Amino acid sequence: MLQINVSQLLKSPVGANRHYTVDDSVRIMDSEQKVRGEVELVRTNRSVLVRGHLQTRVELSCSRCLCPFTCPLDIKIEEEFFPVRDVVSGASLPRPDEPGSFMIDDHHILDLSEAIRQYAVMSAPMKPLCREDCAGICPTCGHNRNIEPCDCPPEEMDARWVELKKLF
Repeated sequence: MLQINVSQLLKSPVGANRHYTVDDSVRIMDSEQKVRGEVELVRTNRSVLVRGHLQTRVELSCSRCLCPFTCPLDIKIEEEFFPVRDVVSGASLPRPDEPGSFMIDDHHILDLSEAIRQYAVMSAPMKPLCREDCAGICPTCGHNRNIEPCDCPPEEMDARWVELKKLF
């Protein structure tokens, strides 16, 4: 459930909360990914605060060997969603001053899709590795060293570093 009608929550007093299970697909990094977890919606004096813990998997390319692999992501989300319309009177509400704020639409539907997508992108590793001991590709021949070692001679060390190597 990524689209939640929060009209009853907006009518509730500050501090009221609801819990929801998320088990749906979200478009993350150019593909649909299954997202699972729990979210809590809390009524504040000006918005609905969404807190949750979600899990998903994304397809990435290893930064060493360039092979595609599936990376699990653990997403912790905490974001405010602001209503654009008063739930009782139907009057338009002023938009928040914070740029990029998430909004609850005219029909009081809170859509988690974009927030989950953004948090997933931020949760992805900056330098993804298919495994910790990834050997990468040979800079000379381009062979994937994870499959089998190549026959290229080891790189010559820059003469400026030879003295430093002697220390080790």
